[in-house]
Amino acid sequence: MNPESIEYPAYYAPYIQAIEGADVSALMRSQLVEVEQLGMIIDNERAMHRYAEGKWSIKELIGHLVDCERIFGYRALCIARGETQPLPGFDENDYVSNAQFDAQAFSSIIEEFLALRLANIILFESFTEAQRILMGNANGNPVSVRAIESIIVGHAHHHLTVLRERY
Repeated sequence: MNPESIEYPAYYAPYIQAIEGADVSALMRSQLVEVEQLGMIIDNERAMHRYAEGKWSIKELIGHLVDCERIFGYRALCIARGETQPLPGFDENDYVSNAQFDAQAFSSIIEEFLALRLANIILFESFTEAQRILMGNANGNPVSVRAIESIIVGHAHHHLTVLRERY
């Protein structure tokens, strides 16, 4: 079931709307396969490509997905376990810059994404329906566990689409 608009900040709406009506769990798994295939067809040199000046390289784009996979999974875990403290936000551009993904092997970045995505698939499958509708606070905004799952998938969908269309 798709989250209600009151379960997430409005700035996440495009990600959630992009996958509206889809089986989020199935999309999580298909994106796992899609990223695994990218690792097989894009070599380390090609992964340095940027489609325009000032844009992220392919390594940085997938690295950004790695960071988000980890952060959003953690947020979902905290909220599902009853955390009442606000969870911090993050600046994705600072994270990408500080990670230095371009200095890493593309295969390692892919491997990290795959490990985190599989862990998140297992995590979200472990949540009860009561846990999935729990609300918490992340980056100063209310958000539910099930909204976070949709955000993870919609966000990855967005960036994988950009990768297919512009890189």
